[in-house]
Amino acid sequence: MLNLFFPAFCRGCLKELIEGEKDICSICRHNLPLASFHKNGGTEMVDIFYGRIPVVHATALFYFKKNNLTQKFVHALKYKKAKNIGVIFGDWLGEELSACKEYHDVDAIIPVPLHKKKLRQRGYNQVEGFGKKIANALQKPYIDDVLLKITPTTSQVFKERISRIFSNDEVFAVQQASKIENKHLLLVDDIITTGATLEACSKKLLQIKGVKLSFATIAITK
Repeated sequence: MLNLFFPAFCRGCLKELIEGEKDICSICRHNLPLASFHKNGGTEMVDIFYGRIPVVHATALFYFKKNNLTQKFVHALKYKKAKNIGVIFGDWLGEELSACKEYHDVDAIIPVPLHKKKLRQRGYNQVEGFGKKIANALQKPYIDDVLLKITPTTSQVFKERISRIFSNDEVFAVQQASKIENKHLLLVDDIITTGATLEACSKKLLQIKGVKLSFATIAITK
């Protein structure tokens, strides 16, 4: 009766979902532009950080560009309270990473944090469902109380690459450092563009004794 009066629609194509589908229809799932560097051996994401941050592994599920399916789902996740999108993508990537021996030595999953003001406004960190599902799949702890965002920032969509890098230098901080000493951390985020946010987080995490870093995101801009 609920579905009759309030039918569910795909967040990508806006068509009505059929039984067994949730938030993403089978057609959109099939048409999402895969990046999947963990499967094809692509170094596109690692190369972004060459000479800047030592990265063990880096992968993204999909390619992101203006008006493509990925953008629609990420937009729904971040701004339309479609938290289940992150859960679905976390299940997807988590299952694939659990089959990759390269990711078996990851010790913990850490999300890129939101500033507390943004968290209050949005009501959730859009990376949380994604990261927790990956943690479950890898059977590793999900640690969200070590890396903090201490400075609120405005949208960085239109900032130039260099200004983004420098403006992020003092945005993040680390507490309870002993929880991550000598660990290989998988840092997760929703989307990577220039890599400035992941780099800023990494600079703080790599100050901790023995930390190694890998990255996983829902999408990478193309």
